Amino acid sequence: MAINTKLITTSTASQTKYLGKCLGACLKSGLLIRLNGGLGSGKTCFVQGLAQGLEVPAGYDITSPTYTLVHEYPARLPMFHIDLYRLESSLDAEAIGLWEILTYNAVIAVEWAGRLDDADWPPGNLCINIKILDDQLRRIELFGYGHHINTLINDSVARYESKYPNPLK
Repeated sequence: MAINTKLITTSTASQTKYLGKCLGACLKSGLLIRLNGGLGSGKTCFVQGLAQGLEVPAGYDITSPTYTLVHEYPARLPMFHIDLYRLESSLDAEAIGLWEILTYNAVIAVEWAGRLDDADWPPGNLCINIKILDDQLRRIELFGYGHHINTLINDSVARYESKYPNPLK
């Protein structure tokens, strides 16, 4: 199956968070979500919305696990939030238990996923690249392979665009 790519432009952190919420609400089973983007691009903001869509209970503070490396949250589907910014190699990924976590039926959101080679990741994952266009404006690219991923991307974007129509189609 061909790759499905959608581009969304958000103009506020609330919109970025809402796109994450739409994705979380559309998830019906575990999935690896690989997030990439520069410092301050909105990766954690997106994951905060994802957590809302997955119904992480109120009271959990969804923050970047830059120093702890892994956060786990109870939700409609178990959720892991991982930050690879400080990793030097795939050996470090082994040390934090990444390869084991990837075997779980959970939603696994990995910030700085590009710190590992594409070949290190299992197939069937969703990739999200966030590009800073200016102080608030973000260009968010969602892509992946497979029918399940295509349906998830299309459903999430349709839900998002029902509230925030994308003028750059």
